[in-house]
Amino acid sequence: MEEKQEELKEKLDKTKKESNAKEKHEKKNKHFEEEISKLKEEIGVKDEKILRIQAEMMNFKRRKEEETSNMLKYANEDILKSLLPIVDNFERAINLDDNDLSDEVSKFLSGFKMIYTDIVGIFNGNEVKEIEAEGVEFNPVYHQAVLVEHDESKPAGVVLEVLQKGYMYKDKVIRPSMVKVNQ
Repeated sequence: MEEKQEELKEKLDKTKKESNAKEKHEKKNKHFEEEISKLKEEIGVKDEKILRIQAEMMNFKRRKEEETSNMLKYANEDILKSLLPIVDNFERAINLDDNDLSDEVSKFLSGFKMIYTDIVGIFNGNEVKEIEAEGVEFNPVYHQAVLVEHDESKPAGVVLEVLQKGYMYKDKVIRPSMVKVNQ
């Protein structure tokens, strides 16, 4: 009987050891599963971060390309703006009454007309267009009202007179027209 007890005791010890080993194994598995889920979560966070950074880089690249494109598109803007007062002065000179002038001054005016024509040709070649203003409805994007007058023969809000021409460079206003508007 003692032998059986001893045998049972050994079996019990063996079962306990196996049970302890199984518990340890289960604890290790549980620990590994927790570790795996933490790592998966970290990977998910890192993947999301990478996607955000890629999106930011794509947006940055797009903005830079647009900026560069606009810089190239409007590269001549400053030079063309600086020519506008010169064109205004040529127009004033050309609009002088040619009938009362001596022959020598008339020759100067014909030279002015040729220079003016060349500058207008440069403007046309660079897509600089005069803003149509006289007789059209006032638009603050294209016109700058400096005077207001009342003329009953014309509708309100119409440009009566252009005091200084305005110009567009491609699709951008580089100088609005200074106008007199009907009230």
